Amino acid sequence: MQLNHMEQKEKNGVSYLTFPVFDHYPQLLHSFSTRLGGVSQGEFESLNLNFRPGDARENVLENYRRICDAVGYSFDGLVSSAQDHHTVLRRVTNAEKGIGFTRPRDMPSVDGLYTNVPGITLVTSYADCVPLYFFDPVKRVIGLAHAGWRGTVQRIGEIMTNTLQKEFGCNPQDLLAAVGPSIGPCCYEVDDVVRDQVMQHEDLIPLELMKELGGGKYLLDLWECNRRILVLSGIPDQNITVGEVCTKCHPELFFSHRLMGDKRGGMTAMMALKEAHSFDS
Repeated sequence: MQLNHMEQKEKNGVSYLTFPVFDHYPQLLHSFSTRLGGVSQGEFESLNLNFRPGDARENVLENYRRICDAVGYSFDGLVSSAQDHHTVLRRVTNAEKGIGFTRPRDMPSVDGLYTNVPGITLVTSYADCVPLYFFDPVKRVIGLAHAGWRGTVQRIGEIMTNTLQKEFGCNPQDLLAAVGPSIGPCCYEVDDVVRDQVMQHEDLIPLELMKELGGGKYLLDLWECNRRILVLSGIPDQNITVGEVCTKCHPELFFSHRLMGDKRGGMTAMMALKEAHSFDS
């Protein structure tokens, strides 16, 4: 697979992707997982990071231990979202460590996580939807948001930007953002229901975001849609990286709901601030 804006890394057989722009910051850890390097079998092979029926919970937890070891995350600091395609964001503190892993989820709807606490590992889940990464190197704040088409048209990227500004005093001009691997404009076919939702956002110039296929079907560019939302929320265009990696096009690396249906595993976006004593020299 040709990567123009991301880098594929591997440790102990665990393969994951990162953004070079974030790799420049020693206080930051981040990744987008692939399906390579885990212990799950069959349709979940092998690095399944979604607690889906059919895969043993102990397999998924072992997969998390493996990617934590590969990237450098604290397994004890994992905190999961509870995604349902809305725009609820959750501020994560030490009190939330373990939620979704060693502790049950305690909220029914969380499509975005953010924190300024080192040692916490934010985790959001994917199998074609768009992961949005946020990092403020000035305030040392991170965030992850899950943007399917519903989250996109509800402008979850703008909501996250505004929330970080309100909660931590972040200046959008300082924010670095990235659009991670997801179904691309080459493969994301939608119907008139989705098209009509996108068309309501005139400031995004929606006709540029869709290619008509005929029969009430369209190809939608969620990458560009989210990029424009981030720009309109105040993040400079030069501070935004679009990974341009399509999950449906690469089943050898990713699980894809559009390609595989429900018989599949899932990937994660993960992000953490390092403890001060663990910064690389």
